[in-house]
Amino acid sequence: MSHTLFIIILCIVIFNYLFGLLLEYLDSTRWTNQLPVELEGIYDAEKYRKSQDYEKTKTRFSLLTGAVSIIAMILMLVCGGFAWVDEWVRTYTTNPIWMALMFFGIIGLASDLLSTPFDIYSTFVIEQKFGFNTTKPLTYLLDKLKGWLLTAIIGGGLLAFVVWVYDATGSWFWIIVWGALTGFMLFMSLFYSNLIVPLFNKQKHLETGELRDAIEQFAAKTGFKLKNIFVIDGSKRSRKANAYFTGFGPKKRIVLYDTLIKDLSTEEIVAVLAHETGHYKKKHVIYGLLSSILTNGLILYIMSLFIGNPDMSAALGATQGSFHMGIIAFGLLYSPISMVFGIVGSYISRINEYTADRYAAENYQAEAIKSGLKKLSVLNLSNLMPHPFTVFITYSHPTLLQRLAAIDRFKKE
Repeated sequence: MSHTLFIIILCIVIFNYLFGLLLEYLDSTRWTNQLPVELEGIYDAEKYRKSQDYEKTKTRFSLLTGAVSIIAMILMLVCGGFAWVDEWVRTYTTNPIWMALMFFGIIGLASDLLSTPFDIYSTFVIEQKFGFNTTKPLTYLLDKLKGWLLTAIIGGGLLAFVVWVYDATGSWFWIIVWGALTGFMLFMSLFYSNLIVPLFNKQKHLETGELRDAIEQFAAKTGFKLKNIFVIDGSKRSRKANAYFTGFGPKKRIVLYDTLIKDLSTEEIVAVLAHETGHYKKKHVIYGLLSSILTNGLILYIMSLFIGNPDMSAALGATQGSFHMGIIAFGLLYSPISMVFGIVGSYISRINEYTADRYAAENYQAEAIKSGLKKLSVLNLSNLMPHPFTVFITYSHPTLLQRLAAIDRFKKE
């Protein structure tokens, strides 16, 4: 049985890699240095060529990093790398909590060290070449160290709790873990911007002036109670512009990147915020949270059916069954189901984006949301002509052309 599971895992890993290659190939068939007629008035010819060069560069680099990742994973599976780490950990402790912490600590650190050179090249060479990177080497280093520390504290704490509950309750552990994980998600939804973001970025209240007045006027008009409007120093790392909505109830806040304020007009920024307000008004935030909670419960339940099976650990070469080896095997076996959930989630997300665009068009200015979307796409050198199949599988947002066409239909209605 363990040998069959090993073959299945290996096939899944290879399939996932080949499927990713297929998506990248399909997108590459849409590359052209000639400005498509559909994009006239959005990109100029020179800027469009630059966006295509950016897309080609990222894709070629992705092919390299993907090849390294798949080779490393296959070697870990075929050569018994996971089992070797498991055996090494057992020479130091037989406590299941400490074994899991050491095991995932070693695997996680090794994976991070392997990917770091590629991440450095992406940040300081590719992003620098196309005028996006503003990250200083010291900032990058501090981000890395802070990331490790947070992973150790939060990730390690959650892992230790899960293993402890599993050992204490057995196959019913998933209910307790589901409840605890739900509580953690709710807590982070409320306090992420207060506790985690300040470790990496400075946030300040949007100053009184034309922009704040315009935002408050829109909020008053739509009955959207909003006191927390923050500006974050996104330019500390990149020139790309963004904005996001976080929290709910009295803890909800709008966060604007300073790059967004620099590059967009007041009307365009308010239109972007109107879009984010639409997500809140249409309860997309709450539904998304509920969907995540239910999905987590389903995953934990399915995991509880398999995690105790020693064949899961044996499939990776382990001589003894363990929670941490079972987690690795389950994660690899579950990935096809995860892909299906991802496709469904992306489809729902795209519908929600259309709905939020419509809300912005109806309650603010259709032309402002259109011009804002165009400007953001051009400033970020976005790929505006992806293959439809790639959009269906992976895109959480419709393409710019799809969104513009939908807004025009809203206007006619």
